Amino acid sequence: MITEPARVRRTLASSTAFAGSGAVFAALYVAAGAPTPLLVVYEQQWHFPAWVLTVAFASYALGLLAALLVAGSLSDHVGRRPVLIGSLVVEFGAMLMFVFASDIGWVIAARTIQGIATGAATSAFSASVVEHAPEHRKKLGTIIAGIAPAGGLGLGALLTGAAVQFSSHASALVFTALAVIMIVGTGFAAFSAETVSPRPGAMHSLIPRVSIPKAARREFVASVPVHMAAWMLAGLFMGLVPTILRDLLDLHSGLLNGATVFVQPAAAAVAGLALGRLTPRRTIFLGGTGVLLGTAVNMTGVATATLPLLWLGGLIGGVGVGASFSGALRTITPLAQPHQRAGLFAAVYLIAYLSFGVPAIIAGLLIAPLGLLHTVLGYGAVIIAAAALGLLAQYRIHTRRQPMARTGDGDEMRANDGPPLVSRQGRAAPSPIQVRETQPTDE
Repeated sequence: MITEPARVRRTLASSTAFAGSGAVFAALYVAAGAPTPLLVVYEQQWHFPAWVLTVAFASYALGLLAALLVAGSLSDHVGRRPVLIGSLVVEFGAMLMFVFASDIGWVIAARTIQGIATGAATSAFSASVVEHAPEHRKKLGTIIAGIAPAGGLGLGALLTGAAVQFSSHASALVFTALAVIMIVGTGFAAFSAETVSPRPGAMHSLIPRVSIPKAARREFVASVPVHMAAWMLAGLFMGLVPTILRDLLDLHSGLLNGATVFVQPAAAAVAGLALGRLTPRRTIFLGGTGVLLGTAVNMTGVATATLPLLWLGGLIGGVGVGASFSGALRTITPLAQPHQRAGLFAAVYLIAYLSFGVPAIIAGLLIAPLGLLHTVLGYGAVIIAAAALGLLAQYRIHTRRQPMARTGDGDEMRANDGPPLVSRQGRAAPSPIQVRETQPTDE
């Protein structure tokens, strides 16, 4: 009796899987940014109160948070591929809901389901991008994982703004195209190689919690106010800028809405990529300073109703958002083992999206009693305070560390700048995790 050999499952080449994972991850956030210019259009069409607009914006963030808490670590147990495929199928369903939405209730439901899909996929995608990266490109993988959300959000807002300006069927056009992209993305996920081995505990991982490895806890805590300031600023641009342009600057243009929202996340994506040569700590310091200064310029632009200042503040603040988030990810990623990464990224994005969504809801509720101008200025003051606290926390953790770890040969090593190093004599240096647990470094 002749038995047929087992069929070998064909998968994409590692370089293709790396590029595809990064592109699909960004596309997920293009879809997340796409509704922003449409929300003010929906408000004009369906005549709902202004505070409902912020609920429609923030329902995405709340759905994402719920999914992160429940499924953030799931891919560490069942594998990246099943989580990514399932999430992209749910995202496809959310895109169809947007296409056929007939009132704001449908939009809020679609945003919530979109948030759930994005939350389930985000930590798995972040880990997958890093793991598919070639060994000599792991640092680039971490940078891409950090900039894909910001770049996607900005591009989604820009493209939708253009659709609003030049098409009378912008919603159907945008979300039909995104539905097709999600189908393509599902194919990429299905044919990419699995990067982690399944392990027990999948059901237990669904208990709502975050998982922060012991080696990463100190750095994680120090990065919390950094993430808060950066993502509050992102929430300000994504959630309130279209309303600011319409009600405070008396500007009514879908393209202008999309372009103004685009400035901040686009600058964040470029900064996260361009500043990759700096050490993570320096990148975080630069980012926190950019968030603080950019917010101050933004508030000046809002107070004086000056659009160029709003753009300039978005540019400076965007550099700050991208630098601080990318630097913080590069600091903590080497401190987690592969099977801990999804849980750690879930904790990072939990802080990020609490800061992204909850303040926007509070601001929406305060607009009626305080007025839009005073609400936005108060929002900016909180961002500045959080950024200052983040800079202080980073300075304190920096000054408590020894200036440099060394190999036995006297060679200097930078523990948080990438994969394990090799000394001049050719012997392998300790891994970043080992270095940080014994002699933490910043430089």
